[in-house]
Amino acid sequence: MSPRSLGELLSRGAFALGMSSGFFGFYAHAGVLLALEEAGLEPARLAGSSAGALVAGLWAGGVPAQVIADELLALERADFWDPAPGPGLLRGALFRRRLERLLPAARFEDCRAPLALSAFDLGARRTVVLDRGDLASAICASCAFPLLLQPVRRDGRWLADGGIADRPGLAGLRTRTGEPVLYHHLASRSPWRRRGSPALRIPQRADLVALQIPGLPRPHPFRLEAGRAALRVAYQAAQRALERPVAPVIEAAAA
Repeated sequence: MSPRSLGELLSRGAFALGMSSGFFGFYAHAGVLLALEEAGLEPARLAGSSAGALVAGLWAGGVPAQVIADELLALERADFWDPAPGPGLLRGALFRRRLERLLPAARFEDCRAPLALSAFDLGARRTVVLDRGDLASAICASCAFPLLLQPVRRDGRWLADGGIADRPGLAGLRTRTGEPVLYHHLASRSPWRRRGSPALRIPQRADLVALQIPGLPRPHPFRLEAGRAALRVAYQAAQRALERPVAPVIEAAAA
């Protein structure tokens, strides 16, 4: 019998969770994850890019969704703002130390669920999937947004934001027969993305259900209050989405 709702589909067995890139969209990702966790729906494996890598990586690394949300709601610019000379405004040392303090798991191998993060190899000019070794450096690499955060040296390679060439963050998430994939898609308004770019499209693949939340507030480093609002909007919208019929794309707004 076909499931009557997204929540019923996800409750039937293991499911995967994918989270897209989207600058400071990690607030919205955290709201979606919090709604899932409160409904007793925990992903069996996760994948993400940039903003999605941050939230997926923290949760897989053992940080409960409520703690992720609390950390983001309390976040101030001074907590990660460390300008330094280099190919990016911020060194990223404060960001990495904060991750290392939060993460119970130091390595991918210690995560509570398999995790695959996308990053961009600047030398090879291609997406690489990070799924083993040091966890904090992998999250930092996937989040190294060009011109904002400096690239990360990992295993002899200079890595930058995973959203450069894998905006959905699904490169490391292989389809498994009968396992649904819930994918949270952050719509982009980035001026460097040309209209109609394939990077902006919601991916289509077997068993994938995409959740898109219209009208999310748009946070940035000087507008973190919009991120706090986005977290609350996404949390309420995800709760509503779990009650919706299953479809390739579910659009849900807050109540």
